[in-house]
Parts: sequence; C-alpha cells; structure tokens
Amino acid sequence: MRFQFMLSEIGIGLRRNLSMTISVILVTTVSLLLLGVGILAQKQVSAMKSYWYDRVQVSIFLCGKDSDSTSCADGEVTQDQTAAIRADLGSPALKPYIDTVYYESKEEAYAHFKEQFKGSVLADNVVADQLPESFRVKLKDPQQYQVVSDAFRDKPGVERVQDQNQLLDRLFALLNGLKWGAWFVAGLTLLCTVLLVATTIRLTAFTRRRETGIMRLVGASNLVIQLPFVLEGMIAAFLGAVLASGVLVAFTHFAVQGWLKNSLRFVENYVTVGDALSIVPFLFVVGLLIAGVSSFLSLRRYLKV
Repeated sequence: MRFQFMLSEIGIGLRRNLSMTISVILVTTVSLLLLGVGILAQKQVSAMKSYWYDRVQVSIFLCGKDSDSTSCADGEVTQDQTAAIRADLGSPALKPYIDTVYYESKEEAYAHFKEQFKGSVLADNVVADQLPESFRVKLKDPQQYQVVSDAFRDKPGVERVQDQNQLLDRLFALLNGLKWGAWFVAGLTLLCTVLLVATTIRLTAFTRRRETGIMRLVGASNLVIQLPFVLEGMIAAFLGAVLASGVLVAFTHFAVQGWLKNSLRFVENYVTVGDALSIVPFLFVVGLLIAGVSSFLSLRRYLKV
C-alpha cells in the first residue's frame, strides 16, 4: 500500500509540473551530453598523443649550397662536419635519449619529394641538389626532444633542426582547449540542472504543502514524506541521462567513426562506440546524484510543519 501511495504521489507531482519536469530533462540532457563529450575529448587527445608522440622525429637538416643560415656561413656541409654530427648522435651524452638515427641523402630526399608532390608543378622544378641532407632521429622519450634539438642547433654544418613536437604541441594545445571548454560549459549546465531541480522540487512541495502537513501530523516519517519528491527529480534526471547517452553514442558512431574518420585520415585512432558506452554509467551516476542530493536538500525547509 505504501509503495502504491508513493507511486501515485510521484505521478501527481510529475503531472502538476509537467513543463518544469520537461525542462529538467532537457537541461540534464545537455549538461550530461557536454560532460560526456568532454570525457570523450580527453580520451581522443590521449589516444592521439600516444600515437603521434611515438612517431615523433627530430630532423637535423644539413647545410646545402643555397643555405642562408648563420651556421652555414662556410657553405655546404663537409664530409668532416657530417661525420662529426654522426659521432655526436652516437655519443654517450645523447645515447639515453636516442632510439634510432636514419641518414637521408640528397637523392633519397629527392625521391621522397617526388613521391610526396607527384603530379604537382613543384615536382618538375626541383632537382636533387637543391634538397638538403638530413639526419632523422627517433627518440626513446618523445617528450625529451628539446635535449637533442639544443645539442645541434647552431652547430657548424647544420642549417636547422625541426622538431615535430612543436607542431604537435600546438595541435594538442588546441584540442585541450576545446576539451576544457566543453567541461566548463558542462559544469555551468550541471549547475543549472541543480538549481532547476531544486526549484522544481520546491515548487512541487509548496503546491502539496497541505498534504505533507497532514502526513506529518498523522505520524508519517521523513523518509515517506520526502521520498516521492526525491524520486520525481531522479526520474527526470534518469530520462535526461538516457537521452544524453543515446545522443553521445549516436554522435560517436555517425560523426566520429563515420564522417570524421573518413575525412581526417591522418589520425589513426579515434574514440569508438565502446568508449562512449563506457562513459554511460558515469553519466547516469552523476545525473542521479545531482538530482537526488539537490532534491533532498531543497526539501528540508518546505517540509517543516
């Protein structure tokens, strides 16, 4: 009988404040969706970092005939300078940082250039002698690229040192900015959810203050009085979590694994539907906790007789 009474009270509360309940559902959906997007963005950035940083190289380009760098004032790199650079790459000081070293001659650089710009006008207007020799250095720890870079920058025979990490750091700074932006907006909308749930429950309690007062006078416990109100908020939050989870999974399947993966092929590892599904339980927990706690706290004032 008590269970049926609670169900009837919950039904009455949801019907009386239908517009507010719908608002709670929609705000909860948006906030949890943004929270899920932020978590997925974190996973995506981590996956991209592990993929690209493992492939990071420090490219040491040697002086050519047309080099205008200050370290190339004596002209094209000599065999002795090349040998000295090779010896430094194998020195005990740099050995802990370097995994492998690959030397690329002018002819090999020209072959790669022709392959990369095949069918372009550039491919027909560049000769092998215009391209620099280089050492491609793969690091054991990609985060330590600055050590190798500093060791060869401004060294005689070296035109420039190119750190791929500099480009990647800018990319990941942008991605991290987007991720934190999503989390910031999610935090604001979660705060709106808390306030809206509290307002809705207070309005419901106010409209039913006579019934709750009678229940208190006849000896009903606090739990019996409060539970229907708390469950109303949690039901609205549950429906919002269902919608947010569905949109998040659909977004991952169609937008990320579908359109984005086919459009941006330079990224190997994209977040999957499995990653989205792993977030779903967390969204439900957050939504139910916010609704339950805010509902419980907002009732303390309005249920006093």
